[in-house]
Amino acid sequence: MIDRLRGTAEELGLPFGARKKTYNTRLAQELGLWAEDLGKGEPFHVAAFQAYFADGLNLAKIPVLLQLAHQVGLPEQEAEKIISSRAYQHQVDRDWADSRRKAINAVPTLVMGEHKIVGVQSYQAMTELITHYGVSKREQPKQ
Repeated sequence: MIDRLRGTAEELGLPFGARKKTYNTRLAQELGLWAEDLGKGEPFHVAAFQAYFADGLNLAKIPVLLQLAHQVGLPEQEAEKIISSRAYQHQVDRDWADSRRKAINAVPTLVMGEHKIVGVQSYQAMTELITHYGVSKREQPKQ
């Protein structure tokens, strides 16, 4: 599985380090939802991806999560409160339950209509699925 991920990451130009372990990312998921609520979801998720897949950092460690929060401009003390109170625990539980109902067992999974593609896929595979459902490419705004 790791070899396939590494190959796909290389093909797509994504960072992927020499990971030897898989870490529990539950707290990172909870903190990510908080970051989304504060309008910093995308930068947090990008930083978490880099930390986990490229740098091999353990996202179950609170100091790592606090550093990621700081890196994207989120207040560390508030992040620590979010983690310690488990404020987003139930929301992540609901997300996981929804995923199980939809038989989603890998990240990422792209679902459209009755079709889904699982795991990191090529741009072509994603555009084929999307165009199958009649979604056309948006024109780029003129600058």
